[in-house]
Amino acid sequence: MHSYSTLMKYNYIFLFFLLSLFSTLTYSEQTSLPSISIIIDDLGYKQKEDILALSLPGPIAYAILPHAPYTKEVAIIASRNGKEILLHQPMQALENNDLLGPGALTLNMTEKEFVKTLETNINIMSNIIGINNHMGSLLTRHPGHMQWLMNVLKKNKYIYIDSLTSTNSVAGEIAGKNKIPFLKRDIFLDNKTDFEYITKKIFELIAIAKKEGTALAIAHPHFNTIEILSKFLQDIDKYGVKLIGIKSLTKIRNNEYYIDI
Repeated sequence: MHSYSTLMKYNYIFLFFLLSLFSTLTYSEQTSLPSISIIIDDLGYKQKEDILALSLPGPIAYAILPHAPYTKEVAIIASRNGKEILLHQPMQALENNDLLGPGALTLNMTEKEFVKTLETNINIMSNIIGINNHMGSLLTRHPGHMQWLMNVLKKNKYIYIDSLTSTNSVAGEIAGKNKIPFLKRDIFLDNKTDFEYITKKIFELIAIAKKEGTALAIAHPHFNTIEILSKFLQDIDKYGVKLIGIKSLTKIRNNEYYIDI
């Protein structure tokens, strides 16, 4: 088992090496690099992993669950380190709703209950720049509930980032109607947590950025994810892309009604 793990590590290091050679050749004469942004989701429950994730270099954003054991501690450290902070808002899903945790938004809520729950969650952490959904494959399909959400976001001048847990999400449409700065995820990096899978997804993230100009990834505070991202970000210049924060990405993608937060 140990030898297999070691082999996988060498494999992903070798793949990064090949990619850096390709990127150097492709972008050596290019002045404006494609941009990537990365959000680390699900912070608040695993103190050791969360603090390790907070040590990642550059303008990584951190999405923190509202009522977890280490919510406030993680938010304080992130803020102290100058990181962008998001409320990782639990929303009702099609299944596995036992994993939502406290502070969830659900379809059976009245508008008053919905808004009170959301505002309570927002007030737990200071300095947040916006919200992204935790789960939410059911709730994000419902225009009425998304409108209630956007009303609160507009009042607070927040960004909304759709984690896109459902291809039927209407969040982008409702955000657009309300002129809410909006982003959607392009890729999850670690639905599987082995080195080979995560490395492959980082390649895909880079490819999306080079094709589209920007790319947004969501990852989680797993040890393998943190190790691979740390190495990648330390050498990011070799790969023909640059890392930018969520506010910077929002300005690029929402220039017509960008709100300076």
